[in-house]
Amino acid sequence: MMVRVCALLALLIASLGTAGTAVAQVPSQRPLAGPALAPIWMPKSVDRRGEFIRLCTSHMAGRWAHPQAVCGCLHDHAVASVQDPDLRAALLRGIGETGVPTIEADWVPAEKQSQIDQTFTQIAKPALQCMFEPLP
Repeated sequence: MMVRVCALLALLIASLGTAGTAVAQVPSQRPLAGPALAPIWMPKSVDRRGEFIRLCTSHMAGRWAHPQAVCGCLHDHAVASVQDPDLRAALLRGIGETGVPTIEADWVPAEKQSQIDQTFTQIAKPALQCMFEPLP
């Protein structure tokens, strides 16, 4: 829980930092290069999680009262429970693109496609808990 709170806090600070930078820019000036604006202290895992939540939230908005919390929960459970990196990446891609746990067979190497059903079984209960029993 503490890790989730810290990650969300870091995401909030990062988004506030980039929002303030965008507002402060004068249209006639050329904006600074991307790396100069990127927070150096933020670990890559938070960047990937933040990008995932950004993509996922657009599909969850209107369906759930707290779409960012649902997306963060789905991400955390997928990362924690799906050990195979190819299946995990496919699952995260599916959730990020559709807002629900989805895996297209084309996203997984042929030798691992037989494990897709097992992956859905593994993530089903946590996904339902994320969507219907979110933390307050």
